[in-house]
Amino acid sequence: MKQSIFEIKSNIEIAKNTFEMVLAGDTSAVTAPGQFVNIKLDGFFLRRPISICDWNEDTLTIIYKTVGQGTEAMAEMKPCESLDILTGLGNGYDITKSGERPVLIGGGAGVPPMYGLAKALIAKGVKPQVILGFNTSEEVFYKDEFEKLGAELHIATADGSVGAKGFVTDVMKEIEYTYFFTCGPMPMFKAIESIAKTSGQYSFEERMGCGFGACMGCSCKTKYGNKRICKDGPVLEREEIIW
Repeated sequence: MKQSIFEIKSNIEIAKNTFEMVLAGDTSAVTAPGQFVNIKLDGFFLRRPISICDWNEDTLTIIYKTVGQGTEAMAEMKPCESLDILTGLGNGYDITKSGERPVLIGGGAGVPPMYGLAKALIAKGVKPQVILGFNTSEEVFYKDEFEKLGAELHIATADGSVGAKGFVTDVMKEIEYTYFFTCGPMPMFKAIESIAKTSGQYSFEERMGCGFGACMGCSCKTKYGNKRICKDGPVLEREEIIW
């Protein structure tokens, strides 16, 4: 974990109530896709945990939805403003287990970490299949970015306005894969668990207090004892999860 001051380079709306923020600063503590940052906002007691979408040596990109006062305040921030951010948080995805033909499944706010994960797999010589799930065309984002990476992209929308009509699991049933990685809401996880044909990794979204394992506020039960989503997770392997 590392505490640093980042400068906002851009903060733009890329879909309905969905913003992309690019930040410049020290990213040396970020070591794996699936990790997150914890952002201090003036006037708010708790930091806001946001998953990392992408990063390089001196910038990181986050994507967030405006779902409350904290993220609404973030949406109003302008370039050149500064943020106090904890980086290097969480246990990210283990890409060594992917096999030759993994599938990445992101739903809604769970889409951003799939981008960094796809990028890491492609850099390793593995071409992933990516399934992204949204409710409507208004909510779709990063379609072009995933395609530019060279990933095999599938989109599912509940109303059929983009891609396949239905849910990510409807697409998942139709493809072959060696392993799965996913991030999204719990109902999506339970649907994936009911049809998954291989081992995989789930990245959980939980309310957090401290964000680095001290308060135990985000603990969950696993087959191997209690684990803290912020410290031992957010990524957990399929075989250890109690549903």
